[in-house]
Amino acid sequence: MRYTTIGEGERALEVSTLALGAMYFGTRTDEATSFAILDRFLEAGGTFIDTANNYNAWVGGHGRESEDVIGRWLAARGTRNQVTIATKLGAAQKDRSKPLSSTPPHNYQGLSAQVVDREARESLRHLGVDRIDVLYGHVDDRDTPIPETVGAFGKLQAEGLVELSGISNVATWRLAEAHAEARRQGVAPYAVVQQRHSYLYPPPVPPRTNWVNADLLDYAAAGGVDGRTNVTVVAYSPLEQGALARDDKPLFGGSDSAGSRARIRELRAVAQELGATPSQVALAWLMGGEAPALPVIGPSSLDQLEDLLGAADLDLPAEIRERLDAV
Repeated sequence: MRYTTIGEGERALEVSTLALGAMYFGTRTDEATSFAILDRFLEAGGTFIDTANNYNAWVGGHGRESEDVIGRWLAARGTRNQVTIATKLGAAQKDRSKPLSSTPPHNYQGLSAQVVDREARESLRHLGVDRIDVLYGHVDDRDTPIPETVGAFGKLQAEGLVELSGISNVATWRLAEAHAEARRQGVAPYAVVQQRHSYLYPPPVPPRTNWVNADLLDYAAAGGVDGRTNVTVVAYSPLEQGALARDDKPLFGGSDSAGSRARIRELRAVAQELGATPSQVALAWLMGGEAPALPVIGPSSLDQLEDLLGAADLDLPAEIRERLDAV
């Protein structure tokens, strides 16, 4: 396993360059299997674990099952000081009688100061910890003023309840405004941004602010110099929910295009030549670029995890990366 630093100064944390996504732990992935995956990830050197306060509500749970499973695993194994835990808030149901939606009206709780404070404290309780290492705003909330949200995260950090803050599913200009606001308030800025990102990419119209784009990668690459904020790009859905490796998995959310299908063909050809799997090559492509991203993998079995762990130390030769980029 390899490692990288997120955050800066006294708040900097060293984490594995693969993060383990615990999305359906406690529902689709039963507790025994979840514990086995967590055990193996830690044994392999993995230290970064990613979840949210609402994931399992999408599949019939109350939402926080994965936080509960992680909390029980931390207590049973005594591993709290060996891992970095990230969770998210703001995208749980505001009105339990109405569904969530990927298009307005979303019915999200949002990122008001009241929601941020309340939901963070609930996550602490469900995880069974006294500090959240990384706390994200799950989906940018344009109905709440940026100063209010930034100040709410800063307050939790000042109290010692949160180490690093982050934002997810956000336009780059909104991230830049939040960083400027953090400087004005004298609070710690968002250190991580989590966006959808893979070897595929959607057409630019309509605008998809939940995807990584060239502007975000350029913004992240410029961090740390001339007073600019360091920010790490974390990639969710890096394997397109299995579609990079399996024909029976559909492309979704704007990634289904002739260009994407051409890239999948090239990805699979490269994997065969390298004696690797398409998933391993796709993850290595994300981690090894000029603007590297930290992918969140979401295995539901030990076999899947073993395959994905094979990407941790895979370096793509320059000519291979050029081939992949050229498609």
